[in-house]
Amino acid sequence: MTEPSFIHRFEPATDPNRPPLLLLHGTGGDENDLLGLGRTISPGSALISPRGKILENGMPRFFRRLAEGVFDEEDVKFRANELADFVAEAREAYGLEAPIAMGFSNGANIAAAMLMLRPESLAGAALLRAMVPLSNAPRADLAGKRVLMISGAMDPIIPVDNAKQLATSLSASGADVQHQMLPTGHNLSQTDLQLLVKWFAE
Repeated sequence: MTEPSFIHRFEPATDPNRPPLLLLHGTGGDENDLLGLGRTISPGSALISPRGKILENGMPRFFRRLAEGVFDEEDVKFRANELADFVAEAREAYGLEAPIAMGFSNGANIAAAMLMLRPESLAGAALLRAMVPLSNAPRADLAGKRVLMISGAMDPIIPVDNAKQLATSLSASGADVQHQMLPTGHNLSQTDLQLLVKWFAE
């Protein structure tokens, strides 16, 4: 890769049968945040972990928001395409097939936007605490793509109906969606980890 378009970490695969993972951190995280989780849920997968380019009060994010839960949708579209271009770059540089995104919160939202806008860039996605990223997303062809969504029933940031709406929208586009609602808030729990390990093993 000449000059990579995102600051990122890359760990090559040690198990060629495991799919590559695109790790997308939440607000205030960085390219190191989810590496340990990636290794745990899909041991041996190649890991590619970019840092979001937007700074909100000094905290990295993948796109701008106007307020808590209110997204700058033009920026969402621009950033989702920019990240999809980076995935294409990284695949070429590192010799990877299309990765499965695993995103938390802001990272899950950009992954959902990528599925809607650039479905070819991802083989599937595990979306942790995601919400609808685009109010009028184009209908993508997600046939054959597996999506795991894990939401918190007591999440103060994401209304349950919003999470369900995203799951319905991805299903309507042809994705094989498994949506789990846990009795928890916005933070990840041990149950999240167990569900991720099981889903990646399938």
